[in-house]
Amino acid sequence: MKITFYGATRTVTGSMFLIEHNEKRILVECGLYQGKRSVSEEINKNFPFKAAEIDMLIVSHAHIDHSGNIPNLVKQGFNGVIHATHATCDLMNVMLRDSGHIHEKDIEYLNKKLAKRGEPLKEALYTAKDAEDSVQYFRPVNYYSSVEIDNELKFTFVEAGHILGSAQVIFEYKDKTILFTGDLGRDHLPIIKDPDTVENVDVLITETTYGDRVHKNIENSEDELRDIILRTVQRNGRIIVPAFSVGRTQEILYDIFQLENKDSIPKIEIFVDSPLSSKVTGIFKNHPECYDKETMEIFNQNKNVFNFDRLKFTENVQESKALNGKTNSHIIISASGMCEAGRILHHLKNNISNANNSIIITGFMAQHTLGRRLLENRETVKIFGEEYNINAEVYSMTEYSAHADKNDLIEHIKECEPKRIFLVHGEASQQDAFKKTLYEDGYKDVEIPERGDSFVI
Repeated sequence: MKITFYGATRTVTGSMFLIEHNEKRILVECGLYQGKRSVSEEINKNFPFKAAEIDMLIVSHAHIDHSGNIPNLVKQGFNGVIHATHATCDLMNVMLRDSGHIHEKDIEYLNKKLAKRGEPLKEALYTAKDAEDSVQYFRPVNYYSSVEIDNELKFTFVEAGHILGSAQVIFEYKDKTILFTGDLGRDHLPIIKDPDTVENVDVLITETTYGDRVHKNIENSEDELRDIILRTVQRNGRIIVPAFSVGRTQEILYDIFQLENKDSIPKIEIFVDSPLSSKVTGIFKNHPECYDKETMEIFNQNKNVFNFDRLKFTENVQESKALNGKTNSHIIISASGMCEAGRILHHLKNNISNANNSIIITGFMAQHTLGRRLLENRETVKIFGEEYNINAEVYSMTEYSAHADKNDLIEHIKECEPKRIFLVHGEASQQDAFKKTLYEDGYKDVEIPERGDSFVI
């Protein structure tokens, strides 16, 4: 068996790994690379293999950096099966269509500016129709049900605890066990179950997004969110929350629901301004098999953490634009999480220069994204090619991160007891620091692959 690392190498985006075995070519993840526009375009448009020669695609979860280039794969000739959990298939069904729609609209908006400047126009990576065409290849798989690829190789999904439907992928190859963590979650995150323990692993391919740091305690998130809301409301400001449509949006709604129940915050309106987030929240309601005990107890009391007083889901662009005219304090939760596309760009453009407002960053921001620039205490940022002063208060609430931190990763590795480790899905600084930590803990066979590196198992 040979594994080639084509994505999420020395970076946290564009996950893509190719397994070659007995003339079969199995792709694990098909993520969209997000970063500098020119680099992203080159990497996303051009696969380092022929799409038509891929026999099977296995997807750990629905986040766009793990699934977002599937429509392009199909567009270029892939016609094999796409395996993921049931919840992941449901999420990808709406997320990939939404991604295609965003690609179309963003290119349309950009081309208007390019045309005015007399520059060449660009083409969308894929369209909503391309995304729709890819859904026919989805083949959902239950957690803990093994799928035989051939008489020497099979795989099984187990809980990753990252987002709804997320899975670690266990490959059993002859007498060896190979584990892809996908994105590994954390214990005690709201709504979903904690990650599963996997023992006796021969080869571990693990994410390292937070390999050099420890998160703040997730149990403090509710109090910190309350304090930010109270300070901003006192200034009659708006609270803008860029959030991934899957996981982060629902976790923030969960905490707001709890704060509302305790009368800990003023009675202000909360808007989820993302058609995708609205659809995803509906999918959350349909998959209680993914809930942890606490969330199940709330639903068993006939309470709905995704539908409470003053919570509104915008239906169309007109309702989204109407938010600009509101003068009272309110909260806007909008996609995308790294501030690279979608309606959040318009909300940031309209609110970032007002010192009364607050912006809450709730997760990891990849290099060269607008979200990262907001965290870097810059005085100005460019949005749609125009420069804006950052006068709003910018808060980082990394405790909302659905990624395992340094301590979580070490504990997971100790439980796995791997003989060989590959570090992926992390920026160079995190990976180098984490490799040093592992070496000090006695793990000597640790590799950090570069893009295109191949290894024989």
